[in-house]
Amino acid sequence: MKRHITTLIHSIILLAATAAASAYADDAGRIVFVSGKAELGGQPVALNSTVSEGAELSTGADGYLYLKTVDNGFFILRPNSRARIVAYHIDAKDPANTRIKLELVNGVARSISGDAVKQARQNFRFNTPVAAIGVRGTDFTVYTTQDTSRVAVISGGIVVSGFVSGCAPQGNGPCEGSASAELFARQQGQLLQITKGQVKPQLLQSNGAAPDIIAPPRPDEPNGKNASATGPAPAVPGANELNLDPKKGDELKQAITSANNTSPVVTPPVVVPPVVPPVVNQIIWGRWTEVLGQPAKLDFVKLSGEAKTIAIVDNFALFQVKGTEWQIPNTGSMGFALKDSEAYVKDEAKGVMSAAQVQNASLNVNFAKATFVTNFDLQTNIGTYKLNSNGSVDSKGQFSNDNIFTSNASVQGVLTSENGGSAAYLFRARLDDTHLATGATLWAKK
Repeated sequence: MKRHITTLIHSIILLAATAAASAYADDAGRIVFVSGKAELGGQPVALNSTVSEGAELSTGADGYLYLKTVDNGFFILRPNSRARIVAYHIDAKDPANTRIKLELVNGVARSISGDAVKQARQNFRFNTPVAAIGVRGTDFTVYTTQDTSRVAVISGGIVVSGFVSGCAPQGNGPCEGSASAELFARQQGQLLQITKGQVKPQLLQSNGAAPDIIAPPRPDEPNGKNASATGPAPAVPGANELNLDPKKGDELKQAITSANNTSPVVTPPVVVPPVVPPVVNQIIWGRWTEVLGQPAKLDFVKLSGEAKTIAIVDNFALFQVKGTEWQIPNTGSMGFALKDSEAYVKDEAKGVMSAAQVQNASLNVNFAKATFVTNFDLQTNIGTYKLNSNGSVDSKGQFSNDNIFTSNASVQGVLTSENGGSAAYLFRARLDDTHLATGATLWAKK
């Protein structure tokens, strides 16, 4: 009986200590992209979820997770992978107190050093079951099983060591010494491999064994500045575009730069008219993945950190420039005309995509009732479908359908005051048992 009581007390103390540790755990970052099966702490992960120290992340066969760290780095998990954020404590005033530790249990991950890591490289550690990895201010990928780890460098350099005397899994910072090996991005086509029980990593040619070959990156992953272990990093069309509207190009970036830096110059007797800053698009919308051979039109990862995420529907994303939220009127109504659109239909049985067209479209907003109604015809290669949606609008202009019984399309969108009234929404609609339609629309006030 006494033993049971003692055991119970120990359990209570352990639980209390765990709860206390969790209560004071630092935030490591937030999820800026998720695709396929992906979990945080054993539960399906949601976009914009906060990830704290101690959290476990995992992906299924089709899963991808992008964690943007609090110091503007990235930790990316590719399919069939599991990892832990062991520690992410940042002391900006005294970087010597910073402690960052990541652990890849299995699969493929990519680590892009953030600002805090660059300032305290001696306090960064990336563990696998068989190796300790330190950085020189780096972008690298890792593949691991319980017995073998392989590391490739995209930019910067790394130092890798097996777990031997003086280098324990519980340690912090890089393990450097006779049992360690370094690899730099300039060593194109090479990687470091270490197996369980091996004293020092081997420098090998990738020969199809690089992490990027085992689990290829999505087109929207951030590009490295230098070559990877598989050769020079391919340029992904559209991957670094700031504004996804193909007609506007990099207008948002140019507009902000111009507005900040341009001033009128007057040289008598010539009179120079005042410079009018160009209009910054408040709505950023479109496709962030390649479809039917057409490149992506925006850098999803960059935008997710710079703009407000309104919606993500399959291949499409919708953002709003921060600070442009519209306090919508509480009286009257407004009609909108379709300005631009893009849509696709997926044959789920065959795994084939085909283009579709949005026609005869209308969007009306009743500000007094805070509701919207939209209708359009979707012309596809299997016929024309009449789609509709209606729902509520919140005080900042975001809207979505909230009545599945009176809508046959799911809609998520936003209203802004741009040009006297603009709108955009993403939609998804099931056409039949095997065909799913998705698209994006842009609207202007009539």
